[in-house]
Amino acid sequence: MCKKIPIGKETYGAVWLAPMAGMSDAAFRRICKAHGADYMTTEMVSAKALCYGDKKTPTLARIRPDEMPCAVQLFGSEPETMAKASEILMEISAKNGTMPAAVDVNMGCPMPKVVKCGDGSALMREPEKAARIVKAMTAVCGGIPVTVKLRLGWDEHSVNVVEMAKRMEASGAAALCIHARTRAELYAPGTHPEYIRAVKNAVQIPVIGNGDIFTAEDAVRMLRETGCDGVAVARGALGNPWLFEEIHAALAGIPYTQPSPEERLTEALRHFSYMIQDKGERVAVAESRAAIAYYTRGMDGSAYVRGQMNTASTAEEIVKILTDYMQKMQPDGQRSS
Repeated sequence: MCKKIPIGKETYGAVWLAPMAGMSDAAFRRICKAHGADYMTTEMVSAKALCYGDKKTPTLARIRPDEMPCAVQLFGSEPETMAKASEILMEISAKNGTMPAAVDVNMGCPMPKVVKCGDGSALMREPEKAARIVKAMTAVCGGIPVTVKLRLGWDEHSVNVVEMAKRMEASGAAALCIHARTRAELYAPGTHPEYIRAVKNAVQIPVIGNGDIFTAEDAVRMLRETGCDGVAVARGALGNPWLFEEIHAALAGIPYTQPSPEERLTEALRHFSYMIQDKGERVAVAESRAAIAYYTRGMDGSAYVRGQMNTASTAEEIVKILTDYMQKMQPDGQRSS
């Protein structure tokens, strides 16, 4: 069993949900929490958008009490803007009645539209500015911890995650989450967990390992090989929130039974209902083509079902597609004749 992870004044379990743009929204976080995620982080929130008063952005940063513990992740590249956004976030959170477990700094997103503005993993090339960002945010967060998500470096010729980790710790970061790829590698197969071990050996604050955790065995291996304090699951949880339960079972050394097709589809319907509650029918239907379709992966006939979902335009249609599919499935996951 892993020890509890201290972040600020609180301690948390070792199996986390990592932030995923467009995926780790409130609906998905509620699902993952129900399946054993010990700690979660919102999808990334634009610091500039918060500062400019964009009306939609505060919704991304809002946390429900039943999602806690949950951190809010900000992205940006100017210390002053990140500090101001943190202040605004504190105000919004206090007004909503739920303060985040931490404010996380995105220094890991590799997407071109993010890094071209100097944000995300582009900050791996500017250690001094990155340190100023963490110092500025820590100064205004009123005791709420500041954590940092890092990649290994910009590319294979500039791996500097150990140096960055030390700087982040010295600047006041309460914990680090390390994605074991460089920016140039994006999400290519294969990771470099040896660098997570190097970071763990170099700092005193908690280190969370991230990257290619799709099974309980992946999580156990990450913990064993790197000595990290916990693991952050990202894409592996899409359509499979049971992965958190499976990892906990593996860590406890107890057997685990995979969910049946009926259980998977029932959870897909619950997830969809949360999306409707949070975003309204039109947006929920559009986003279901990705978020909900993940639940059918590997099931016989799933390609046909996903095709149907791609043409659906109402919540009633989505529910009928999934309900009909559930009725056609036999207990062993095969379609009936």
